[in-house]
Amino acid sequence: MTRLSVEMLAADAVEPITSAGHAQLGIAVLAGIAVIVLLITRFKLHAFLALTIGSIALGAFAGAPLDKAIASFTTGLGATVAGVGVLIALGAILGKMLADSGGADQTVDTILAKAGGRSMPWAMVLIASVIGLPLFFEVGVVLLIPVVLMVAKRGNYSLMRIGIPALAGLSVMHGLVPPHPGPLVAIDAVGANLGVTLALGVLVAIPTVVVAGPLFSRVAARWVDVPAPDRMIPQRPSEDLAKRPGFGATLATILLPVVLMLSKALVDIVVDDPEHNVQRVFDVVGSPLIALLTAVLVGIFTLLRPAGFAKDRISGLVEKGLAPIAGILLIVGAGGGFKQTLIDCGVGRMVLEISEDWSIPALLLAWLIAVAIRLATGSATVATISAAGLVAPLAADMSTTHTALLVLAIGAGSLFFSHVNDAGFWLVKEYFGLTVGQNVKTWSVMETIISVVAGGLVLLLSLVI
Repeated sequence: MTRLSVEMLAADAVEPITSAGHAQLGIAVLAGIAVIVLLITRFKLHAFLALTIGSIALGAFAGAPLDKAIASFTTGLGATVAGVGVLIALGAILGKMLADSGGADQTVDTILAKAGGRSMPWAMVLIASVIGLPLFFEVGVVLLIPVVLMVAKRGNYSLMRIGIPALAGLSVMHGLVPPHPGPLVAIDAVGANLGVTLALGVLVAIPTVVVAGPLFSRVAARWVDVPAPDRMIPQRPSEDLAKRPGFGATLATILLPVVLMLSKALVDIVVDDPEHNVQRVFDVVGSPLIALLTAVLVGIFTLLRPAGFAKDRISGLVEKGLAPIAGILLIVGAGGGFKQTLIDCGVGRMVLEISEDWSIPALLLAWLIAVAIRLATGSATVATISAAGLVAPLAADMSTTHTALLVLAIGAGSLFFSHVNDAGFWLVKEYFGLTVGQNVKTWSVMETIISVVAGGLVLLLSLVI
């Protein structure tokens, strides 16, 4: 049993910090979420501050003593940062190494050299999926946009035919596949097995990205036929480098943590003996911390040294890689605090009882809650964190595979219909030079397709495994 599972069971075993009934708790949840939504959308407050204030408001509306509500928030914040903070940091460092060494550009150029004509959208979705494994969504967009625009311009392709597959690959990785922050937090919150979640996430991601990427791009290109804007073709990161790492070494580095974590999951299934030496070895090397740390250390020799990076430059790169994630860590931590406040107020128990009364499948309920929060806040990460906190008690009696599917249902719901309250919406709009209407018909619809297809696949998998 994971550390967080023990904490959740302990939280359920003691009296909640408030004696409020279902009606008051329901109103408190809605009020707390409304405060977060209002602060983010109306007052443009940073999500960290909004989640902090919303957590305190939730406790107050639920009738909990203020000191206990604050204690719940700080406990959840600390536990979440301790659980996933180092992983997010290592993922950021690996992504920075990949970008600055030219490894990402090398991967892109190698795959594009093998593609052409009708296969180009499929090449773009492959590039985005591989590059998107270690990169945050926004970083992936900034990295791949120059490639998308150059391919569309030089090959005389429709911008949507090339751009939508790339965006779909990045978005699916961001929402469904660890080590991205959203899936990691959800795994931690519900006590899921990371290796099993990773394996099932990849299984769901492949057909989802095919439908939302290359297939939908045909329709999107007919709806919105625009050329690539010249003004938005920036310099690629590796243009200033004298040399770049090889394609094979880059790909091996990117996939190394995935292989290690999947190997651990496979050994757990085959050996199934915690005292067996083989399983004990893979429990260490396949743990997310060691897998990502190994990839970072290997990347120094496979990515940075071949690109001519000296020791002082490597140190500076790591520092620069960590700087941009401070806000992400704070948001994730505050989301963990909000989740713990929900649990300690008894909201998780209330959701469990209501789900039994309404006979709603747990996976569908998780998807619907994530959709509602995503539409309200515009943030996939906030939606994932909040939904995971609400449905975490539902995982208590689930099998390992169904707990992993619960994480994927939350992740799928968190991607539903990006619109004007989502920073990603404006990022895509400006880079592609689209109007708001055109962006809704392409980017927003693509996100909805991802959410619905992935959610449907999760429900289907729950019937057979």
